[in-house]
Amino acid sequence: MLQQRTIKTLTRAVGVGLHSGQRVELTLRPAAPDTGIVFRRVDLPEPVDIPISATAVTDTRMASTISVGSAKVHTVEHIMSACAGLGVDNLRIDITAEEVPILDGSSSSFVFLLQSAGIALQDAPKRFIRVTRSVEVREGEGASAKWARLDPYHGYKLSFEIDFDHPAVDSTGQRVVFDLGSGNYTRDIARARTFGFTRDVEMMRSSGLALGGGMDNAIVMDDYKVLNAGGLRYDDEFVKHKILDAIGDLYLVGKPLLASYSAFRSGHAMNNKLLRALLEAEDAWEVVTFDREAQAPMGFGSAMRSW
Repeated sequence: MLQQRTIKTLTRAVGVGLHSGQRVELTLRPAAPDTGIVFRRVDLPEPVDIPISATAVTDTRMASTISVGSAKVHTVEHIMSACAGLGVDNLRIDITAEEVPILDGSSSSFVFLLQSAGIALQDAPKRFIRVTRSVEVREGEGASAKWARLDPYHGYKLSFEIDFDHPAVDSTGQRVVFDLGSGNYTRDIARARTFGFTRDVEMMRSSGLALGGGMDNAIVMDDYKVLNAGGLRYDDEFVKHKILDAIGDLYLVGKPLLASYSAFRSGHAMNNKLLRALLEAEDAWEVVTFDREAQAPMGFGSAMRSW
């Protein structure tokens, strides 16, 4: 049986929110089989649990936000990406503010936290959402067109293409394909940082966003070049961060996908729109388990390398 996973022991992190600038503490706790991933706002007068789901996403401006009533957690995509990359099914995340800390702007710090806590196999079958027919969402026409698509695939593969009219971005790779079966999430994707432009900072801050952003947790560019002294971590770091975000956004469906995802200029809003379109098309997916690891696609078995 291909088993569900949680962490062995609790682990903690402290940081600031990218958009709020608030100090926030995270405590990651093991969770029982079939719990899923649940955020808990422990700073509220009465703590509130916010389980992940595609329909719990209530805001996709600059980040993915999940809510239950008035209780919210912003910028969940990086920690969700790390959970997907390590195959963590069940986790409780206590949080002391309304935004997940940005840490270094990638998911590598969350990968380190999860690996430090240890990954534990559980006595329950891992459940997947297997895409059985293609589902696509599109917006715009011509130069403004963008789209995202899920196709049937025995495994999990992502293909993403960006289109930024900027010298620093144009000089890097703008299309990446990552397959969980043959790739290594920690090595190939997890270290890619979020990015932004100095020309947008004042506008964002006037709207109460990016208050905690800086060169220690983002790639920052002026009109011509990357300003970070260390440059880029990958030659194609910009598009790899979009893959990282997509992995996190798509894991908000609540189970790992067996599908091929492809996208052009997609973002948090379109990724969530794609998940909702999939769930509404009941003939386009099914929930499956694997009695033997050998039946599962490459990249999901516990005997595979630990990412």
